[in-house]
Amino acid sequence: MKNKNEKHLLIIGAKGGLAQKAINIFLKKHKNLRITGVDTRLPEKKIKNPRYRYQRLEYRRGDFEDLFRENDFNYVLYLSRVTHSKISNKLLKKRLNLSLQGTQTILDLSLRTKVEKIVILSSFHVYGAINDNPIFLDERYPLRGSLKFPELRDVVEMDQRCEAWMHENRNVIDSVILRPTNIIGPNLRNGITNYLTHPLSFYPMDYNPTVQFIHEEDMANVLVESIKVEPGLYNVTAPGYISIREAVKTINPDAYSLPVFALSKINTLANKKFGVPGYLLDYLKFPCLLSEDKFQKAFAKVKFKHDTKGAVLDLQKKLEKDN
Repeated sequence: MKNKNEKHLLIIGAKGGLAQKAINIFLKKHKNLRITGVDTRLPEKKIKNPRYRYQRLEYRRGDFEDLFRENDFNYVLYLSRVTHSKISNKLLKKRLNLSLQGTQTILDLSLRTKVEKIVILSSFHVYGAINDNPIFLDERYPLRGSLKFPELRDVVEMDQRCEAWMHENRNVIDSVILRPTNIIGPNLRNGITNYLTHPLSFYPMDYNPTVQFIHEEDMANVLVESIKVEPGLYNVTAPGYISIREAVKTINPDAYSLPVFALSKINTLANKKFGVPGYLLDYLKFPCLLSEDKFQKAFAKVKFKHDTKGAVLDLQKKLEKDN
Protein backbone atom coordinates (compact mmCIF):
# COMPACT_ATOMS: atom_id res chain seq x y z
CA MET A 1 0.00 0.00 0.00
CA LYS A 2 1.33 3.41 -0.97
CA ASN A 3 2.32 5.74 1.84
CA LYS A 4 0.12 8.84 1.57
CA ASN A 5 3.16 10.98 2.44
CA GLU A 6 5.28 9.36 -0.25
CA LYS A 7 6.47 11.50 -3.15
CA HIS A 8 7.59 10.34 -6.58
CA LEU A 9 10.49 11.95 -8.48
CA LEU A 10 11.25 11.41 -12.16
CA ILE A 11 14.87 12.03 -13.23
CA ILE A 12 15.40 12.31 -16.99
CA GLY A 13 19.04 11.73 -17.88
CA ALA A 14 19.72 9.44 -14.91
CA LYS A 15 22.75 7.65 -16.33
CA GLY A 16 25.28 10.49 -15.95
CA GLY A 17 27.75 10.82 -13.09
CA LEU A 18 26.10 13.97 -11.72
CA ALA A 19 22.66 12.34 -11.78
CA GLN A 20 23.97 9.25 -10.01
CA LYS A 21 25.38 11.35 -7.18
CA ALA A 22 22.15 13.31 -6.85
CA ILE A 23 20.07 10.11 -6.75
CA ASN A 24 22.09 8.72 -3.85
CA ILE A 25 21.71 11.98 -1.91
CA PHE A 26 17.96 12.11 -2.61
CA LEU A 27 17.52 8.55 -1.30
CA LYS A 28 19.55 9.31 1.81
CA LYS A 29 17.89 12.62 2.70
CA HIS A 30 14.29 11.93 1.68
CA LYS A 31 13.04 8.68 3.20
CA ASN A 32 9.54 9.09 1.75
CA LEU A 33 10.76 9.67 -1.79
CA ARG A 34 10.55 7.15 -4.63
CA ILE A 35 12.67 7.79 -7.71
CA THR A 36 12.27 6.67 -11.29
CA GLY A 37 15.34 7.29 -13.41
CA VAL A 38 15.23 7.14 -17.20
CA ASP A 39 17.88 7.45 -19.88
CA THR A 40 18.55 6.23 -23.40
CA ARG A 41 21.70 4.49 -22.13
CA LEU A 42 22.33 1.66 -19.71
CA PRO A 43 23.86 2.72 -16.38
CA GLU A 44 27.45 1.74 -15.66
CA LYS A 45 26.65 1.18 -11.98
CA LYS A 46 23.39 -0.04 -10.50
CA ILE A 47 21.89 1.77 -7.52
CA LYS A 48 20.47 -0.92 -5.27
CA ASN A 49 17.62 0.60 -3.32
CA PRO A 50 13.97 -0.51 -3.21
CA ARG A 51 12.88 3.11 -3.65
CA TYR A 52 14.78 3.50 -6.92
CA ARG A 53 13.84 2.13 -10.34
CA TYR A 54 15.82 2.59 -13.54
CA GLN A 55 14.22 2.34 -16.94
CA ARG A 56 15.94 2.53 -20.31
CA LEU A 57 13.78 4.72 -22.50
CA GLU A 58 13.95 6.09 -26.00
CA TYR A 59 13.19 9.80 -25.88
CA ARG A 60 10.08 9.65 -28.04
CA ARG A 61 6.84 11.41 -27.27
CA GLY A 62 4.88 8.15 -27.13
CA ASP A 63 7.32 6.61 -24.65
CA PHE A 64 7.13 9.65 -22.38
CA GLU A 65 3.33 9.70 -22.60
CA ASP A 66 3.25 6.07 -21.46
CA LEU A 67 5.67 6.86 -18.64
CA PHE A 68 3.63 9.78 -17.32
CA ARG A 69 0.34 7.90 -17.72
CA GLU A 70 1.59 4.89 -15.75
CA ASN A 71 3.07 6.96 -12.90
CA ASP A 72 2.00 9.78 -10.63
CA PHE A 73 5.04 12.06 -10.49
CA ASN A 74 5.28 14.88 -7.97
CA TYR A 75 8.59 16.23 -9.23
CA VAL A 76 10.51 16.13 -12.51
CA LEU A 77 14.27 16.70 -12.69
CA TYR A 78 15.22 17.25 -16.33
CA LEU A 79 18.96 16.73 -16.76
CA SER A 80 19.05 15.39 -20.30
CA ARG A 81 19.73 17.51 -23.35
CA VAL A 82 21.46 17.16 -26.71
CA THR A 83 24.31 19.64 -26.61
CA HIS A 84 27.72 20.48 -28.04
CA SER A 85 27.39 17.77 -30.65
CA LYS A 86 30.30 17.25 -33.04
CA ILE A 87 28.11 16.89 -36.09
CA SER A 88 27.81 18.59 -39.46
CA ASN A 89 25.80 21.78 -39.90
CA LYS A 90 23.42 19.77 -42.08
CA LEU A 91 22.52 17.50 -39.18
CA LEU A 92 22.67 20.22 -36.52
CA LYS A 93 19.24 21.64 -37.35
CA LYS A 94 17.68 18.17 -37.15
CA ARG A 95 19.33 17.48 -33.78
CA LEU A 96 18.25 20.90 -32.54
CA ASN A 97 14.64 20.28 -33.51
CA LEU A 98 14.65 16.88 -31.81
CA SER A 99 16.10 18.38 -28.63
CA LEU A 100 13.53 21.17 -28.52
CA GLN A 101 10.67 18.80 -29.31
CA GLY A 102 11.77 16.50 -26.50
CA THR A 103 11.94 19.40 -24.06
CA GLN A 104 8.49 20.62 -25.08
CA THR A 105 7.10 17.12 -24.59
CA ILE A 106 8.40 17.03 -21.00
CA LEU A 107 6.96 20.47 -20.29
CA ASP A 108 3.57 19.57 -21.78
CA LEU A 109 3.29 16.28 -19.90
CA SER A 110 4.39 17.83 -16.60
CA LEU A 111 1.68 20.45 -16.96
CA ARG A 112 -0.99 17.99 -18.09
CA THR A 113 -0.36 15.55 -15.23
CA LYS A 114 -0.19 18.31 -12.61
CA VAL A 115 3.40 17.78 -11.52
CA GLU A 116 4.14 19.95 -8.48
CA LYS A 117 7.59 21.13 -9.60
CA ILE A 118 9.92 20.74 -12.56
CA VAL A 119 13.63 21.49 -12.33
CA ILE A 120 15.54 22.05 -15.58
CA LEU A 121 19.32 21.97 -15.86
CA SER A 122 20.65 24.53 -18.32
CA SER A 123 24.21 25.93 -18.47
CA PHE A 124 26.13 29.18 -18.07
CA HIS A 125 27.23 28.67 -21.67
CA VAL A 126 23.98 30.35 -22.70
CA TYR A 127 25.58 33.71 -21.84
CA GLY A 128 28.65 33.22 -24.02
CA ALA A 129 32.28 34.13 -23.35
CA ILE A 130 32.50 37.51 -25.07
CA ASN A 131 35.10 40.25 -24.65
CA ASP A 132 32.56 42.90 -23.59
CA ASN A 133 30.92 40.83 -20.85
CA PRO A 134 30.54 42.71 -17.53
CA ILE A 135 32.49 41.41 -14.54
CA PHE A 136 29.54 39.38 -13.22
CA LEU A 137 26.51 38.26 -15.22
CA ASP A 138 23.17 38.12 -13.45
CA GLU A 139 20.12 36.15 -14.55
CA ARG A 140 18.73 39.08 -16.58
CA TYR A 141 21.74 39.29 -18.92
CA PRO A 142 21.11 38.53 -22.63
CA LEU A 143 21.88 35.02 -23.87
CA ARG A 144 24.59 35.35 -26.52
CA GLY A 145 26.17 31.90 -26.37
CA SER A 146 25.19 30.87 -29.89
CA LEU A 147 26.37 34.01 -31.72
CA LYS A 148 29.66 32.38 -32.72
CA PHE A 149 29.12 28.68 -32.10
CA PRO A 150 25.99 27.13 -33.65
CA GLU A 151 26.51 23.96 -31.58
CA LEU A 152 25.33 26.00 -28.57
CA ARG A 153 22.03 26.88 -30.23
CA ASP A 154 20.18 24.00 -28.57
CA VAL A 155 21.34 25.09 -25.12
CA VAL A 156 20.30 28.71 -25.71
CA GLU A 157 16.97 27.95 -27.38
CA MET A 158 16.03 25.31 -24.80
CA ASP A 159 16.80 27.77 -22.00
CA GLN A 160 14.77 30.54 -23.65
CA ARG A 161 11.81 28.26 -24.31
CA CYS A 162 11.83 26.93 -20.74
CA GLU A 163 12.04 30.42 -19.27
CA ALA A 164 9.09 31.62 -21.37
CA TRP A 165 7.10 28.51 -20.40
CA MET A 166 7.98 29.01 -16.72
CA HIS A 167 6.54 32.55 -16.71
CA GLU A 168 3.51 31.55 -18.77
CA ASN A 169 2.57 28.77 -16.34
CA ARG A 170 3.83 30.26 -13.07
CA ASN A 171 0.37 30.10 -11.47
CA VAL A 172 -0.08 26.43 -12.36
CA ILE A 173 3.28 24.70 -11.84
CA ASP A 174 6.45 25.59 -9.95
CA SER A 175 9.51 25.69 -12.19
CA VAL A 176 13.22 26.08 -11.48
CA ILE A 177 15.87 26.66 -14.15
CA LEU A 178 19.51 26.24 -13.13
CA ARG A 179 22.44 27.77 -15.04
CA PRO A 180 25.54 26.29 -13.41
CA THR A 181 29.08 27.37 -14.14
CA ASN A 182 31.80 24.82 -15.05
CA ILE A 183 30.96 21.58 -13.23
CA ILE A 184 34.07 19.45 -12.66
CA GLY A 185 34.76 16.16 -10.95
CA PRO A 186 36.35 12.74 -11.40
CA ASN A 187 33.02 11.12 -12.31
CA LEU A 188 32.22 13.59 -15.10
CA ARG A 189 33.11 13.39 -18.77
CA ASN A 190 32.13 16.88 -19.82
CA GLY A 191 34.23 19.20 -21.95
CA ILE A 192 35.84 21.23 -19.17
CA THR A 193 36.81 18.21 -17.05
CA ASN A 194 38.29 16.53 -20.13
CA TYR A 195 40.27 19.68 -20.91
CA LEU A 196 41.66 20.09 -17.40
CA THR A 197 42.62 16.44 -16.95
CA HIS A 198 44.09 15.75 -20.38
CA PRO A 199 47.70 14.53 -19.94
CA LEU A 200 48.83 16.90 -22.72
CA SER A 201 46.93 19.92 -21.45
CA PHE A 202 47.67 23.41 -22.72
CA TYR A 203 46.71 26.89 -21.61
CA PRO A 204 46.70 30.19 -23.52
CA MET A 205 49.92 32.17 -23.55
CA ASP A 206 48.16 35.38 -24.56
CA TYR A 207 44.99 35.16 -22.42
CA ASN A 208 44.31 34.31 -18.81
CA PRO A 209 40.63 34.84 -17.92
CA THR A 210 39.22 34.34 -14.46
CA VAL A 211 36.90 31.33 -14.22
CA GLN A 212 34.55 29.67 -11.74
CA PHE A 213 34.10 25.98 -10.98
CA ILE A 214 31.61 23.96 -8.97
CA HIS A 215 32.45 20.48 -7.69
CA GLU A 216 30.18 17.63 -8.79
CA GLU A 217 29.28 16.81 -5.17
CA ASP A 218 28.19 20.37 -4.45
CA MET A 219 26.22 20.53 -7.71
CA ALA A 220 24.46 17.28 -6.77
CA ASN A 221 23.43 18.86 -3.46
CA VAL A 222 22.12 21.88 -5.36
CA LEU A 223 19.96 19.59 -7.48
CA VAL A 224 18.57 17.92 -4.36
CA GLU A 225 17.76 21.27 -2.73
CA SER A 226 16.18 22.59 -5.93
CA ILE A 227 12.93 20.69 -5.38
CA LYS A 228 12.36 22.82 -2.25
CA VAL A 229 13.44 26.33 -3.31
CA GLU A 230 11.24 29.10 -4.62
CA PRO A 231 10.46 28.90 -8.35
CA GLY A 232 12.76 30.94 -10.54
CA LEU A 233 15.88 31.15 -12.65
CA TYR A 234 19.21 30.78 -10.87
CA ASN A 235 22.87 31.06 -11.77
CA VAL A 236 24.81 28.40 -9.85
CA THR A 237 28.43 28.74 -8.79
CA ALA A 238 30.70 27.95 -5.87
CA PRO A 239 32.40 30.76 -3.92
CA GLY A 240 35.55 32.30 -5.36
CA TYR A 241 37.33 32.18 -8.71
CA ILE A 242 40.67 31.26 -10.22
CA SER A 243 42.59 32.04 -13.41
CA ILE A 244 42.47 29.40 -16.12
CA ARG A 245 46.27 29.24 -16.09
CA GLU A 246 46.38 28.47 -12.37
CA ALA A 247 43.64 25.86 -12.75
CA VAL A 248 45.45 24.02 -15.54
CA LYS A 249 48.85 24.17 -13.83
CA THR A 250 47.38 23.00 -10.52
CA ILE A 251 46.18 19.79 -12.16
CA ASN A 252 49.14 19.43 -14.54
CA PRO A 253 52.27 21.36 -13.50
CA ASP A 254 53.90 20.34 -16.77
CA ALA A 255 51.16 21.89 -18.92
CA TYR A 256 52.32 23.85 -21.97
CA SER A 257 51.51 27.44 -22.80
CA LEU A 258 50.68 28.29 -26.39
CA PRO A 259 49.08 31.22 -28.24
CA VAL A 260 45.37 30.79 -28.84
CA PHE A 261 45.70 30.31 -32.61
CA ALA A 262 47.96 27.29 -31.95
CA LEU A 263 45.56 25.99 -29.28
CA SER A 264 42.81 26.13 -31.87
CA LYS A 265 44.79 23.92 -34.26
CA ILE A 266 45.67 21.43 -31.54
CA ASN A 267 42.11 21.38 -30.26
CA THR A 268 40.81 20.58 -33.75
CA LEU A 269 43.02 17.49 -33.82
CA ALA A 270 42.44 16.48 -30.20
CA ASN A 271 38.70 17.00 -30.50
CA LYS A 272 38.34 13.97 -32.75
CA LYS A 273 39.91 11.69 -30.15
CA PHE A 274 39.30 13.32 -26.78
CA GLY A 275 35.99 15.11 -27.27
CA VAL A 276 37.02 18.62 -26.18
CA PRO A 277 34.41 20.92 -27.79
CA GLY A 278 35.63 23.77 -29.98
CA TYR A 279 33.47 26.41 -28.29
CA LEU A 280 35.55 25.93 -25.13
CA LEU A 281 38.38 28.00 -26.58
CA ASP A 282 36.42 31.23 -26.15
CA TYR A 283 36.06 30.46 -22.45
CA LEU A 284 39.87 30.25 -22.32
CA LYS A 285 40.06 33.77 -23.78
CA PHE A 286 37.22 35.81 -22.31
CA PRO A 287 35.55 35.75 -18.87
CA CYS A 288 32.03 34.53 -18.23
CA LEU A 289 31.61 34.96 -14.48
CA LEU A 290 28.25 34.50 -12.80
CA SER A 291 26.68 36.68 -10.15
CA GLU A 292 25.72 34.46 -7.22
CA ASP A 293 23.56 36.93 -5.25
CA LYS A 294 20.19 35.42 -6.14
CA PHE A 295 21.48 31.86 -5.80
CA GLN A 296 22.97 32.42 -2.34
CA LYS A 297 19.66 33.69 -0.96
CA ALA A 298 17.55 30.86 -2.39
CA PHE A 299 20.02 28.03 -1.70
CA ALA A 300 21.28 29.20 1.68
CA LYS A 301 20.81 25.69 3.12
CA VAL A 302 23.37 24.22 0.72
CA LYS A 303 26.72 24.12 2.49
CA PHE A 304 29.49 23.94 -0.08
CA LYS A 305 32.23 21.44 0.58
CA HIS A 306 34.49 23.04 -2.05
CA ASP A 307 35.00 26.58 -3.28
CA THR A 308 36.27 27.14 -6.83
CA LYS A 309 39.92 26.53 -5.95
CA GLY A 310 38.96 23.59 -3.73
CA ALA A 311 37.12 21.93 -6.60
CA VAL A 312 40.27 22.15 -8.74
CA LEU A 313 42.48 20.83 -5.91
CA ASP A 314 40.13 17.91 -5.25
CA LEU A 315 40.19 16.94 -8.92
CA GLN A 316 43.98 17.10 -8.88
CA LYS A 317 44.17 14.89 -5.77
CA LYS A 318 41.82 12.31 -7.27
CA LEU A 319 43.96 12.16 -10.42
CA GLU A 320 47.11 11.71 -8.37
CA LYS A 321 45.49 8.90 -6.39
CA ASP A 322 44.30 7.12 -9.54
CA ASN A 323 47.74 7.37 -11.11
